[in-house]
This record gives sequence, structure tokens and C-alpha cells, in this order.
Amino acid sequence: MKYLKFTSYAYLAIALITVYDGITKWNDASGPWLSFGIAAVAVFMFFFRTKYSKRFEDRNKTEK
Repeated sequence: MKYLKFTSYAYLAIALITVYDGITKWNDASGPWLSFGIAAVAVFMFFFRTKYSKRFEDRNKTEK
């Protein structure tokens, strides 16, 4: 289950990429708002996944 720790960091990488994309689209006609929205969801998912992975580890420690 160690891969669960690393998948949460993939959300941070996605957030950084989409923030960069939003900054580069700042003056375009398409607008950066979709990129910033995806970045916000990715940051939320990072904190969500880390919280639940810690809860999962604590539950496994108490069962043993």
C-alpha cells in the first residue's frame, strides 16, 4: 500500500502543471479559469488523499 503515498503527490504535480498553464493563458481569449479550477481540485484531492491515507495507517496499527 505504499503506492498510495506517492499517488497523492501526483495531484500536486497536476496542480503545478495546470497553474503554469493558467498563467500562460492569462491574456488569451480562452481564459485561464478552467486550468485554475483543475488546480484547485487537484490541491483538494492531495489533502484529501493524505488525510485518508494517514487514517488508514492508524487503523492498521490499532488492529495489530
